[in-house]
Amino acid sequence: MYEDFLSERIAKLRTIKNVSARDMSLSIGQNENYINHIENRKSMPSMQMFFYICDYFNISPKEFFDDNTNNPALIKEIIADLNTLDEKQINSIHEIVKGLKK
Repeated sequence: MYEDFLSERIAKLRTIKNVSARDMSLSIGQNENYINHIENRKSMPSMQMFFYICDYFNISPKEFFDDNTNNPALIKEIIADLNTLDEKQINSIHEIVKGLKK
């Protein structure tokens, strides 16, 4: 069960980031098939590698396991941007978001 979630979540986040499994593997210092093996459920990352994977996606482990958030890195960036706005600007954006949800 958890193996399925882990492999599917990595594949989803990697697709959102628009990077190949090979490129991601090499970027985190592993052989070119490392991520492919995880996504195909042939292996599991160590805890240290899991943290490297989270760093690669610029998310925390908590954000990794929050499967209700499709693009946690983007949400994190949006929240950081929102924190720089004043109350009036935030309310305006809130109204826009509510309109988009209709």
